[in-house]
Amino acid sequence: MNQQKIPKQLPPSLWVKFIGLSSIGVFMFFIPINLGGVKTIPIDHIVIWIKQGLGEYAKLYILIMITAGTIFPVVTGSWRHKPNEKHFLALKCLGLLLTAFAISGAGPALLHEADMLPFLLNKLVIPVGLIVPIGSIFLTLLISYGLLESTGTLLHSVMKPVWRTPGWSAIDAVASFVGSYSIALLITNRLYIKGQYSTRQAAIIATGFSTVSAAFMIIVANTLDLMEIWGLYFWTTLVITFTVTAITTRIPPLSGLNDQQKAHSQEEPISERLFKQQ
Repeated sequence: MNQQKIPKQLPPSLWVKFIGLSSIGVFMFFIPINLGGVKTIPIDHIVIWIKQGLGEYAKLYILIMITAGTIFPVVTGSWRHKPNEKHFLALKCLGLLLTAFAISGAGPALLHEADMLPFLLNKLVIPVGLIVPIGSIFLTLLISYGLLESTGTLLHSVMKPVWRTPGWSAIDAVASFVGSYSIALLITNRLYIKGQYSTRQAAIIATGFSTVSAAFMIIVANTLDLMEIWGLYFWTTLVITFTVTAITTRIPPLSGLNDQQKAHSQEEPISERLFKQQ
């Protein structure tokens, strides 16, 4: 039986995609530029332009998105199947109500003070609602053309001894950091259920690498006027996050979690998943 041969040299087209498209992704997320007197990364410039172009319709867009997210589990009936979905549905309904208050001006006067609903709507909800879908488009350039895989290969020898996770978790860790941490948590959970992560490894990734994302860091940086030092802010946050994760893996409760890799059932009680000893 003929074995498939691995080519010694990659086609030039793959190198072009790897270097060219990955470089565009790095530029979009990590290189601040000055446009119109505003210095920020390109993806944030796009969000600013769209927000300005939409004007007051940005609030309508957010209301539609939140409404859709609230009624979707009701229409599909998914909220009945998992206990936590009921709690999330209640929070979504509360969020929808507060969004309606913020846009319409209804509700208690206390909620409409400058640092309450107006601040949340204009500084957090609208920017996040715009940057997540836009960031997802350009995130493909970072994760789909070899940059993350090469990063994972380079970090393979340090992931296990330093963070006590498999070598391939380097890809998951970086993807969690530069992408959406909520999506990263879903990915980690799926890999955990399939048995590719042990309980301890999944918990390390979820509570360490997946606690922050570049997209949300942009929101925080804009709120605190830190975009002038975006590079320093980003890399400092990355180093601190990974350093703290390396420490917390060695202390309870993470150090006491089960470290055996096996497939898990979604119906298995969470208490049994988390605190089985080796």
